Amino acid sequence: MPSADRLVILDRDGVINQDSDSYVKSLDEFLPYPQAIDAIVRLTKAGWTVTIATNQSGIARDYYDKATLAEMHDELARLVRNAGGEIAHIAVCPHGPDDRCACRKPLPGLLEEIRDALGLEELAGSWMVGDSLRDLEAGAAMGCHNVLVRTGKGTRTLTKHPELAADASATYIFDDLVAFVDWLLRP
Repeated sequence: MPSADRLVILDRDGVINQDSDSYVKSLDEFLPYPQAIDAIVRLTKAGWTVTIATNQSGIARDYYDKATLAEMHDELARLVRNAGGEIAHIAVCPHGPDDRCACRKPLPGLLEEIRDALGLEELAGSWMVGDSLRDLEAGAAMGCHNVLVRTGKGTRTLTKHPELAADASATYIFDDLVAFVDWLLRP
């Protein structure tokens, strides 16, 4: 049974795979960082539950469809599984920023979905890893420890929000997912 204090929630684009300002619209454009796959596997093997919470407004914008997104997520799950790891749940918001849904980060709907899918009462004490302020805001709303990685839009986020670096107790900052996992799994 998963527990909140052994749960890592990952944003997708920019944390697990290369991001694009033009959106990741196809399986060919879905380019996971090899070291991110390894990091997910290491977490799994160390007894952590790994999930993903991802905004995918490209669906609402008709850049790609749900079937294409499913291909990307199936490939990600296959890569992780073949390396000996597991992704317990992928929560997706397919809405655009003007759709007024409850799931689009920075709202906590995706994290609530993860909580419910795993049968947890709360997410306080879990880890939210992202590359944008909206990831951190969603994590904070659910009591998560927040981690900002510099990959993807992370460096840009730090430039726009230098206050994130000023309070290390509110936001942990790492170069990438591997550096975070190295720190989390340190002896």
